[in-house]
Amino acid sequence: MRDDLLRLTNDALATVFGGVPADPQAFADGVVDRFATHVNHGILNARKSVTEAGDHVSVEWDGEGSLIRDVHGREFIDLLGGYGVYTLGIRHPEVIAAVHAQLARSPLHTQELLDPLRGYFAEVLAALAPAGLTRAFFCNSGAEAVEAAMKLAMWATGRHTFVAAENAFHGKTLGALSLMGKERFRGPFEPALIDCERVPFGDAAALTAVLECMDPKPAAVVLEPIQGEAGAVVPPDGYLAAVRAACDDHGVLFVADEVQTCLGRTGAMFGVDHWGVVPDIVTLGKGLGGGVVPIGAVLSTPALWQVWEADPFIHSNTFGGNPLACAAGIAAAHVTVRDDLPGRALKVGERYADTVGELAAAYPELLEAVTGRGLLQAMHFATNEIGYEVAAGLFRRNVLVAGTTANARAIRIEPALTIPDELVDESLNRLADTLREVAGKERA
Repeated sequence: MRDDLLRLTNDALATVFGGVPADPQAFADGVVDRFATHVNHGILNARKSVTEAGDHVSVEWDGEGSLIRDVHGREFIDLLGGYGVYTLGIRHPEVIAAVHAQLARSPLHTQELLDPLRGYFAEVLAALAPAGLTRAFFCNSGAEAVEAAMKLAMWATGRHTFVAAENAFHGKTLGALSLMGKERFRGPFEPALIDCERVPFGDAAALTAVLECMDPKPAAVVLEPIQGEAGAVVPPDGYLAAVRAACDDHGVLFVADEVQTCLGRTGAMFGVDHWGVVPDIVTLGKGLGGGVVPIGAVLSTPALWQVWEADPFIHSNTFGGNPLACAAGIAAAHVTVRDDLPGRALKVGERYADTVGELAAAYPELLEAVTGRGLLQAMHFATNEIGYEVAAGLFRRNVLVAGTTANARAIRIEPALTIPDELVDESLNRLADTLREVAGKERA
């Protein structure tokens, strides 16, 4: 047993420290077998762009910037961005350098002494955030941030219900799942969830009507400024301001879930910045760690933070705000501000939206619309099947995309904010080729 286990760990470490395997196909077959036997066999068939393209064996190996290579050496243009994680691209050198430097000194905190980087990163986020959100709590993911925000809202108000939007996505942990708009994910766990009323996204009158009827009032309204997983849905101008006003009128907190929209993704530092709205609580995640170390955060006001300060251990965690994650986050924030990545996201996003809009006009039977802002966009196709076929066609052309969790009709465009102009052009050329091919099949 001991010898077998040591052989297994030696093989695994050889993958960490070694180069590309001498027999890539055998290596890939081994990865597939381990996923099927020890992880989740369903994952192998759920990767639609891969399986629809007829290639069940695609094992990633390395990458940088907006390029990914698999174990066979095939190079892909990354338009998926790890579902929004790679705001700075893969292995951004300045983020990697910051993490390496901190790793050489102290990879994790003692829990008892004060880690200086947590304080620095909290101050950085306070400087970036909408005015007044000057307190930060760190965790390890966006879903954990939503959990913490919900608990903060309940502590501060003494109330235990919420309002969220239809088609919302806030994470899959049990508390965050209560806010989930999609019954497929929520249903198996009801009624063990927190009570939540759902309203149409973008309909301020519907939200106001619900708040007027609820007795007692909810702890908070929780919304994405732009719905990501629903298909990059941008609300009407004036909507978030009306939400803010309705919450104020009824004594309800407003929580903005910025897990996917933070740090420049939509063309502004935060999604709410497009409309000049200041929430009571903001949740952050995904790109917060520069695509290198996972980290999530909750930002709020000193007034709300009082309940947390009265007992700082009533909600805490082991790894949240660890020095490696904070080093990555500080470096990512530095690069984002210095290089004006929100401005670049807005500019490059306009190129994608304009070109995809032209393609929608050329192939109306396939592509119905493009939605979103900045580099959080979605192409909306006529059917799931067409969406699958376009994703597969792009995969065959070495462009990585995926559907949203809502359906395959919405194929996301969510590349790094640093994607080079030549890769923008090339990815759009390959998209045009794919649509031409799929249109030919449909018309035939």
